Amino acid sequence: MTGDILRGHTETVILRILTERDSYGYEISKAINDAGDDMLDIKDATIYTAFRRMEEDALIRAYWGEGGLGGRRRYYAITDAGKKVYEEKKAEWQKINKILNNLILGGQND
Repeated sequence: MTGDILRGHTETVILRILTERDSYGYEISKAINDAGDDMLDIKDATIYTAFRRMEEDALIRAYWGEGGLGGRRRYYAITDAGKKVYEEKKAEWQKINKILNNLILGGQND
């Protein structure tokens, strides 16, 4: 499967990951692929575009941290505004998920 299945939800997924702890791009990408049992192929460009958009919207903030072997990594942290948006998007997803289950599974989702 491609990252198309995540289209429209990429930012919400990233925000969820950042609710656990600050993280850097590769680590977030790996977390998405691992959670998707490596069946999703989300492109780095998609993630970094989402980072830029979320920074502009003040949902996340970026800072430089120490990486492995003395290198520097750009870390991302969720802001209070980002936490609020995440909770709103999560509630929206739960409603949509229930509706789609009813439509696709025909009430067999109990």
